[in-house]
Amino acid sequence: MPAYDLIIRNGTIVDGTGAARFAGDVAVKDGLIAAVGTVHGDAAQEIDAKGRIVAPGWVDVHTHYDGQATWDAEMAPSSWHGVTTVIMGNCGVGFAPAAPDRHGWLIGLMEGVEDIPGTALAEGMKWDWETFPEYLDALERLPRAVDVGTHVPHGAVRAYVLGDREMPGAVPTADDIEKMAAIVEDGVRAGALGFSTSRTVLHRSIEGEVVPGTTATKEELIAIGRAMGRAGHGVFEMASDMRREWDEFGWMGQMSRETGLPCTYAALQSIAKEMPLEEQIAAMRAENDNGANIVAQIALRGNGIIMAWEGTVHPFRFRPSWNAIAELPWAEQRAKLLDPAFKAQLLSETNDLSEVPVDIVGLIMVVCGGWTMQFEMDPDFDYEPQADESIAARAAAAGVSGDEYAYDLLCRDDGKGFIYLPILNYADGNLDFLEALQASDDTVNSLSDGGAHCGTICDAASPTFMLQHWVRDRKRAQNRANGRITLEQAIKRQCRDTARLYGLDDRGIIAPGYLADLNVIDMDAIKLGKPWLAFDLPAGGKRLLQRAEGYDCTIKGGVVTFLGGEWTGATPGGLIRGPQQVALAEAAE
Repeated sequence: MPAYDLIIRNGTIVDGTGAARFAGDVAVKDGLIAAVGTVHGDAAQEIDAKGRIVAPGWVDVHTHYDGQATWDAEMAPSSWHGVTTVIMGNCGVGFAPAAPDRHGWLIGLMEGVEDIPGTALAEGMKWDWETFPEYLDALERLPRAVDVGTHVPHGAVRAYVLGDREMPGAVPTADDIEKMAAIVEDGVRAGALGFSTSRTVLHRSIEGEVVPGTTATKEELIAIGRAMGRAGHGVFEMASDMRREWDEFGWMGQMSRETGLPCTYAALQSIAKEMPLEEQIAAMRAENDNGANIVAQIALRGNGIIMAWEGTVHPFRFRPSWNAIAELPWAEQRAKLLDPAFKAQLLSETNDLSEVPVDIVGLIMVVCGGWTMQFEMDPDFDYEPQADESIAARAAAAGVSGDEYAYDLLCRDDGKGFIYLPILNYADGNLDFLEALQASDDTVNSLSDGGAHCGTICDAASPTFMLQHWVRDRKRAQNRANGRITLEQAIKRQCRDTARLYGLDDRGIIAPGYLADLNVIDMDAIKLGKPWLAFDLPAGGKRLLQRAEGYDCTIKGGVVTFLGGEWTGATPGGLIRGPQQVALAEAAE
């Protein structure tokens, strides 16, 4: 009988700790790493990793697969990019607890905030749960290619307790807050990894209403944090506009010190945030110097939208001529869009923003005509584009208006052209500000939003972008020694650091006793594919997808799940319930 189930031989091991790479083998038995180094003995399966990097599987702590995870075993597109663990239920949106008469409301909240087609959610989910523990049971019934963990979402909790009273500005009673805290405590005790909320005007329901957490008081939020403290674990996750009068860092610091639990927030350059990113980081560090544990989640590229005629958003979304054809089948829309007379009519019109909420009009104007901030997505597009690559610059060089250049660009490839608009994280026209943050222990690489923003982004590809852009190809770094990050640091940040934040101490490192979640990577070949729109969700729902080249294989729990970029059909993943620890010496025997 073979000594091991699997041996990866002759690889260059980057173990996730940040230590220097080394040559060696990795042996796997019973889903765990059994030996690392020079491995003697045989195995039922061997993989030759000569010339390849062997790294832990990526741990992505900011996704929105809450609906998809109830019906989809493959968990694409995150699983296509070497991710072996996802944590969902972020930003206060999710589907439990769910009163039977609130299903549609919860779908509308998710569709508005995260741009996941409501028709797909309505058809795909069975709703064989009501309470949060019952939702975890439902997740546990479906095996997957990856492990999933989740937060208790504030929006669902508020809707469950307040019922029809839940609306923007609703003020819960003391009894309401006590009930909400009890639901969160029960959810965490059942296995939730934390609680999440959102407090930004950019997050709105499909009806245009701000999400429930936006107007919550610090008393409500701290009471929920204390509930997690009673349960003994949990991460408090938040997206916020960081309005100074809310004193977000003050109450997060208080909560963290009182409960001993970490708080984490989305740290972005954002037009919606009152506090500049530098001020946010300074405020966080002041609280941490006073005993708090607050961690900033940073994105690795400009967060924004990919615009297309068939996508959710494009620059001509508010022109009368577009609205006249918006509900037509794509074939009929395309025929109109490619008609010179229709083009001339549309370009002669102005945008009708009369129905746009006043607090996001500025953002919409950038979408509809911010040509200096919008970029043409070439076949080998660089996600850190320079000013001379903007639509404004290229339109000027071509002697046409920005409107006309953008219209023609979207019409390329038979109406399937793409425009990139980095709304967040690109105020400086570069990503230099992220260099120091990627070396900080109080930040983690995050905010992929995997499974969400289906018609506008595909940042689930973030781990691949990290390797391709930040480690290997970054052009802005050609004249600066610190403009890129080392492979060892990049892998540590996407494996060990993200896992530790959520108490997942059993993964993210290649060492005996840890989960055998692994990637075998050809760093010379690693590359993001061209995005495309697929209509493969339930009810024909659309989603923007992006594949990767360069992953020889991905292994989850010792089982090869992806080989040469294709899913093997294996489903060794499952539900994570609570923090995970291993007795390394015992597990390695």
